[in-house]
Amino acid sequence: MKANGLRKIEYPKIYPVPEGTHRPFWSVMIPTYNCANYLVETLESLLAQDPGPEHMQIEVVDDCSTKDNPEQVVREIGKGRVSFYRQPQNVGLTQNFNTCIRRSNGQVVHILHGDDKVAQGFYERLKLGFDTDDTLGAAFSRHHVINDHGHWLRTSELERQTPGILKNWIEHIALMQRIQFPAIAVKRKVYEAIGGFTPNLSHAADWEMWRRIAVHFPVWFEPKVLAHYRSHSSSHTSQLAMTGDNLKDIHKSIEIAREYLPKSIADPISDKAREYCAFSGINHARYFYDNGCFEVAVAQLHAALACHFSPQVVRASLLLLIKAYLKQLKFLQGSS
Repeated sequence: MKANGLRKIEYPKIYPVPEGTHRPFWSVMIPTYNCANYLVETLESLLAQDPGPEHMQIEVVDDCSTKDNPEQVVREIGKGRVSFYRQPQNVGLTQNFNTCIRRSNGQVVHILHGDDKVAQGFYERLKLGFDTDDTLGAAFSRHHVINDHGHWLRTSELERQTPGILKNWIEHIALMQRIQFPAIAVKRKVYEAIGGFTPNLSHAADWEMWRRIAVHFPVWFEPKVLAHYRSHSSSHTSQLAMTGDNLKDIHKSIEIAREYLPKSIADPISDKAREYCAFSGINHARYFYDNGCFEVAVAQLHAALACHFSPQVVRASLLLLIKAYLKQLKFLQGSS
């Protein structure tokens, strides 16, 4: 395993499971925070394909929810099959992920957020990948993005037509985020080798991890859509967008990854990733502007320009600002 770049940041330590501990194949760890209304669906989608405690550990790890009672949901839906752990105090999103990993006993860890879902066959299909090649570090499937009400919004990219290891994967995952949490499972020994999620990041901590894994281990892809990632207005991502901190965090993650990407591609891929980040911010700004959130749109534009200041990014930003100005001018003229 390469060690370049890992000295730059001290990633959280993940220690091996103590000897004598029962090691199921799966550990499904469910981080929650004020999402008990969705947790019912999450647990039901999981328990519908539960292979039993010999093969799967299931635990909800709550980050001191303040608005609901996830423990009650675990009791009612889990009926003794699902264990529950509550943090002594709120530790934040990223540190809660690391708690999930540290409390896992299985060979493969699936971090399934308490507002996401898995489709029938997720564990069976991904296990086929791990069984096929022992060198794999992680395996993931395609996923649907759904809204608050579970309605389809879009589907992730088809990375290859058939199940198998992704060739030159680092060159693709280093450009943009292509995987969401419910769709990916990672061997615990991978976390033990490269560390946990960095607390230096929040919104982009997952993308940084997927890049770090891809640098050191082969990654398997399952083309079937077997996970559902929920995008909703109360999510952590949506809150960060209000100030542009979502893009700032992505930008920071790109610079972290630049340090450990292969030297031959680190600079060109990182620069292209920053440009993609900027255009993503412009698209967000357009969405917020069209929905009447002008201040949020401006915050997204500022963060986009800070991420990458190419002529193309500047031009797209100016066109959006001119459009906004002309619309406002037309409104003022019509009201006079």
